[in-house]
Amino acid sequence: MSSIREILEFALLTLTSIFFLVDPFGVIPLFLAVTSDASAAERRHVARKSALTCAIILCAFALAGSLIFRLFGITLPAFKIAGGIILLQIGADMLQAKQSGQRSTPEEAQEGSAKEDASIIPLGMPMLAGPGAISTVMVLIGESHTMWRRGIVFAAILVTSFAAYLVLAGAGRVRNYMGETGVRILTRLMGLLLVALAVQFIANGLIDFGLLKNPIPQ
Repeated sequence: MSSIREILEFALLTLTSIFFLVDPFGVIPLFLAVTSDASAAERRHVARKSALTCAIILCAFALAGSLIFRLFGITLPAFKIAGGIILLQIGADMLQAKQSGQRSTPEEAQEGSAKEDASIIPLGMPMLAGPGAISTVMVLIGESHTMWRRGIVFAAILVTSFAAYLVLAGAGRVRNYMGETGVRILTRLMGLLLVALAVQFIANGLIDFGLLKNPIPQ
């Protein structure tokens, strides 16, 4: 029987990891560019479709994670290291308050701003559900050997997607309230946490391979 503390710790780790990687605040500039001529109702519609796309993609990879591992012969420790490297690159870019190329390229962003409906691509994917978020979800599911842990991962995906909808639906107000400086500060804080999470992922993979000794007694 899991303790309340263990459940809360795993829930906090899972929710913060997924939310910081989805990072709806970082999507605000592109969202505003894409919906520059839209009404408030149309912006909410685009935000809703983008958040729904993010939820569907992340849940799909969470469900198919073990199948993908078996299909390609990938071990969980190897995926932890690979995912950690991706997170490290994203976190390093966020520390400099710039958009990571792992999420979208300038060409994709430009194409998205020219589309009539960019809610699915590039807003839903790869801006919200990018490589970092997908790899993190698959690692978290791979490490979840109980139903309550898997349930927390899916709940965190849904909560994060709903939060992304709220942020994007009110993107104009959020940007005006926080200002450019506030958005950059928040981006750097998220980047610092992502770098720490990336190092932990890589360390866990090396420990699982037996290449690194676990510094924390079991």
